[in-house]
Amino acid sequence: MKTAANKTTPAKTGKMENNEFHEFFVDELKDIYWAEKHLVKALPKMKKAATSPELAAAFDKHTGETEMHIATLEKVFEALGEKAVAKKCDAMAGLMEEANGLIEDTDQGTMIRDCGLILGAQKVEHYEIATYGGLRTLAAAMGHNEVADLLGQTLDNEKATDEALTALAESLVNAEAIAE
Repeated sequence: MKTAANKTTPAKTGKMENNEFHEFFVDELKDIYWAEKHLVKALPKMKKAATSPELAAAFDKHTGETEMHIATLEKVFEALGEKAVAKKCDAMAGLMEEANGLIEDTDQGTMIRDCGLILGAQKVEHYEIATYGGLRTLAAAMGHNEVADLLGQTLDNEKATDEALTALAESLVNAEAIAE
């Protein structure tokens, strides 16, 4: 099969180490690895900034899950025969900067701050969902079934975290923030 640039493309399945597509895939894994490593450092700060004990508990739970995501990514790198190396993720750096801004721009001890923290956390979750979904699809296309399964587990966890944040916002935080 030929592409528009007259390059031969690899088959839809089968391992594809040492080609440009595989290198692209590994580079994107390095990006999300950096993102997870920085998120695990930011979540305790978000927990400390939370007003409601329920949101603080959610951030505490997500810190443990993020540590598992880091370990899972290390398994992914190992399965690919690659060294687990982080490459700065500009998207996550921006999202973390925005979350810090939400903390600075809201008053301590308010549900408005919790509303902002949930919004910031959900932006992070949606970035992670998009990334893990895309990476899982790429891994499957290359025949990296074990890697696709590992990434799929993390994707499912990210979706569950997003749903839990939505439930917390809808059941408690939003109404109280509106009333402030």
